[in-house]
Amino acid sequence: MLVTLNFFYGITHSYGLSIILLTIVVRLLLHPLTHKQLVSMRKMQQIQPRLRTLQEKYGDDKAKLNQELMKLYKDEGINPAAGCLPMLLQLPIMILLFRLLMTYDFGNISFMGVSLASSVLSTMAAALGISAEKIGITMVLSAIASNPAGLLNVSVYAGNLLLLVGITVLTWLQQKFSGSTGNPQMAFMNWFMPLFLAFICLSLPGGVLLYWGVSSLIGVAQQWWVQRTVKVQLQEKPVLYKNKPPTA
Repeated sequence: MLVTLNFFYGITHSYGLSIILLTIVVRLLLHPLTHKQLVSMRKMQQIQPRLRTLQEKYGDDKAKLNQELMKLYKDEGINPAAGCLPMLLQLPIMILLFRLLMTYDFGNISFMGVSLASSVLSTMAAALGISAEKIGITMVLSAIASNPAGLLNVSVYAGNLLLLVGITVLTWLQQKFSGSTGNPQMAFMNWFMPLFLAFICLSLPGGVLLYWGVSSLIGVAQQWWVQRTVKVQLQEKPVLYKNKPPTA
């Protein structure tokens, strides 16, 4: 990861562009696994009415229920494990990239207004005139209450803050694509996860946020494409009825 990042920097002479290119390369390498995972998840969502029907019909007969479920998965070409296994294979690579950007010393370098070494909290603290080794959210909120005029130094923290907002919106879109509005638990996660992630990202360096934002943008594009492709495939092979249509 480090060699690749330095290689791109030697070409672009920009750490921001280097992070974007490195993120794209990683996403391209992981595309086959990600695509398989997304297709499996989308198909599982589409057959939920059929699954509920089988559970209602054979709920008291576990052996028969499992037999019918396996038959349904086979008919639709779905592997239930295909949604989890690709994610497990991707995690080590994503963690390596995350750790690299967390520990890399970018100094005072900025990219399109985003300070690569500073977090949203630290840039806001700088705008408010706070200097401390560790910046916490309560410290920043207290400084805003005592010196709200410091927020007028928008150029100091605007880039990191806007990037954080973009990541939050993209996370919401990802949840919307992968969730189900009819499920109360999923509806709760659709708004909870973006807010929870935004809270975590407050203290992450701008380099990590840049990677996360680009990766999330590619992820949303992949989900949209898979959703569109699977929808077309299922229209050609209508298998989404609650009960299978009677055969002639």
